[in-house]
Amino acid sequence: MPRHPNEVLFEGEKPFPIIPTCEHFAGTEERITKALELQNKMGGVFDITMDCEDGAPMGAERPHAEMVVRMQNSAGNQHNMSGVRIHDYTNEHWKQDIDIIVSGAAERLAYITVPKTVKSVELAEMIDYVRNTTSKAGSRREIPIHALVETHGALRQVWEIAELPNVQVLDFGMMDFVSAHNGAIPAFAMRSPYQFDHKLLQRAKAEMVAAALASGVVPAHNVTLELKDVEFIYNDARRAHDEFGFLRQWSIYPAQIEPITRAMAPSHHEVEEAEAILLKAFAADWGPIQHEGNLHDRATYRYYWQQLQRAHIQNVALGQEVKDRFFTEAVTA
Repeated sequence: MPRHPNEVLFEGEKPFPIIPTCEHFAGTEERITKALELQNKMGGVFDITMDCEDGAPMGAERPHAEMVVRMQNSAGNQHNMSGVRIHDYTNEHWKQDIDIIVSGAAERLAYITVPKTVKSVELAEMIDYVRNTTSKAGSRREIPIHALVETHGALRQVWEIAELPNVQVLDFGMMDFVSAHNGAIPAFAMRSPYQFDHKLLQRAKAEMVAAALASGVVPAHNVTLELKDVEFIYNDARRAHDEFGFLRQWSIYPAQIEPITRAMAPSHHEVEEAEAILLKAFAADWGPIQHEGNLHDRATYRYYWQQLQRAHIQNVALGQEVKDRFFTEAVTA
C-alpha cells in the first residue's frame, strides 16, 4: 500500500509548520475566557495568545502570569491551542514569566511569543532559558517560539533570528515599526491601503517573509486596525496572503477572526484540485502523473499536500476518500 504523504514527501527534511492562519490576542481573564469559548464553538480553527506584555497591569505581573497558568490548565482550553506573549528581553519580568508559565503549564502551552526582538543573540538566550525551564519542569517538549519583528534591529538580523532553534513564527509588528521611523512613515500608513503600498513597509514585510519561508518558519501579518468591517478585514488578510506571502495574521477583536481565517484558507477550487492530484499520486505510489494535461511529481505534490493540510485544520470540507486516505488517526499516527 502506498505510504502517507508525510512519509514520502519530506524525507530528510524538516516539514513546514502547518498551524492555524489566525492568532487572536486576549489579555484579561474575561477576554481569554470568551476567546476560549469562541475557539471551542468554531472547532479550534484559530490560536489564542494570552498576553502577559501589554495585557498585564503594571505592578501585577506575577498574579497575571499565574492567571495565565490557570487558564492554560482550565477545562475551557479544550484544544491546547493557546500560547502566551511574555515580556521582552529588556524587561525585568521576562524570566519570571517563563518561570511561572512554563513551570505551571509546559504540557499545555502551544507557543511563546517574544516581543521587541532586536538581536538574535538575545533571542537565543531567551530560547535557552525556555528550554532549560521546560526540562526542569519535567517536560521533554520543545516549545515553539514566535518572534516579533518590529524594530530596525530585528529587520537587520531577521535571517539570523529565523534560523534559531524552535522558532516557528515570525510576526511583523507594524505599529511599533512605524513609530520607530520617527515620522518618516506617516501614521496613516498603519491602515490600508497604505500599509501595503508604502515602500518602507513593503520592503520590511517582503524581507521578513522571505527570511521566514527560507528558514521553514511561518510569517504572520500584523493586526488590522479596523475592528468590525468584515469585508475590510477580509481584504487586508487576502492582500497580506496573496501579495506578500503571509500565512497567518493577528486578530485583536473577535469579529476579525472569521474573515481572517476565510481569507487565508485555500479556496474551494484549490482544495478540489489538490484532492484530485494527490489521490492520483497516491494511486501511482507517488510517481509522476498527468492531471488535466499537466505533469505533476513530488515537487508539486508537496504544495498540494500543504494546501490540503491547511484546509483540514481550518475545517474546510474535504472529500471522504481524502479524509480516509490522509487524515484518519490510523494513517497519521
